[in-house]
Amino acid sequence: VAVPEDDLSQLQADVVKLQAQNSASSWTDTLALTGDFRYRYEYIDVENVDSRERNRIRARVAVTSRLPNNIEVGMGVATGGDDPVSTNQTLGGGGSSKELRLDKAYAKWNLADGLYLQAGKFSNPLYRPQKSGLLWDGDWRPEGISAGWKSEHLFVNAIGNWLESDTRNGNDEFAWGFQGGTRLALGDARLTASLAYYDFPTAGATPFFGDKDDPDFFGNSSTDDGLRYLYNYEMVELGGDLAMNLFDMPLSFYGNYVQNQDADDYDTGWLAGVKLGKTSGPGTWSIGYQYQDLEADAVLGLLSDSDFAGGGTDGKGHLVALGYGVNKQWSLGLKMFLNNEAGEKNLADQGGAL
Repeated sequence: VAVPEDDLSQLQADVVKLQAQNSASSWTDTLALTGDFRYRYEYIDVENVDSRERNRIRARVAVTSRLPNNIEVGMGVATGGDDPVSTNQTLGGGGSSKELRLDKAYAKWNLADGLYLQAGKFSNPLYRPQKSGLLWDGDWRPEGISAGWKSEHLFVNAIGNWLESDTRNGNDEFAWGFQGGTRLALGDARLTASLAYYDFPTAGATPFFGDKDDPDFFGNSSTDDGLRYLYNYEMVELGGDLAMNLFDMPLSFYGNYVQNQDADDYDTGWLAGVKLGKTSGPGTWSIGYQYQDLEADAVLGLLSDSDFAGGGTDGKGHLVALGYGVNKQWSLGLKMFLNNEAGEKNLADQGGAL
């Protein structure tokens, strides 16, 4: 049977189009799998307390699907319990099975180049100088909504986070914040700087995590009965990072400052640090130093760095970090929290002197 030349050309074009659609819908083109594993040994030596050792693991895996109309859906799981700022799992218990929990579950809409909107439980979108944890621990996953926009030199982030969304017990609270910043070239150096405001309306609320009968405020002030937050956390934050090269190695000077507008005292926190090098492959290395002073009511202690000074707020001290790249997939790291001390409020409550 003879097929007209025009019909044959159209048929061939349809076949090519169908093949392209099938290729585009292949799961290898629409799904991305990421993950990491960490083994950590800890030695903890606190004055007037018996020293402590423990071995811990962290494992995370996430799947991201790219859907039509610039939609992305992601889900991730991680080791650990329900702690909002830690996915570590301590080894022991006679080899007991370890917990695995939902770490991320979100939908993201990329509306235009550099502009997005997302909802669910997602990675923290806020800029943190050298990923420091003055306000936010690296394992914190906000729950709510966020939006962001960035261009070559400017960026804006907005976030809305449910501290508690269930109204059953009357402790539901919605926190929000805005962050704006710039990235500029200064000769051979690159400057990133940001200004932000966050509003966490916690005054009068009971703790959002932990034992309600024995509440832990993670260094924050509580009411006289010890059951509710005393202050809101209306935080003004400044952050910055100056990056350059030294002998073909990346060198960064960075800092972070925060002040809580609602607290009467012990309301500021800051850190400053320097980092040289990057563990990005075999034989590469890095070294860093940081000093931090975080007063009791500068930030919401529940969400701040869970390692520094035992976690939470009201602490100060030094951090030294070393890293070495074994290969593209593996690296070795050492972190030393040196001379971490209780903050001024803790010492004042104990009648101590600075």
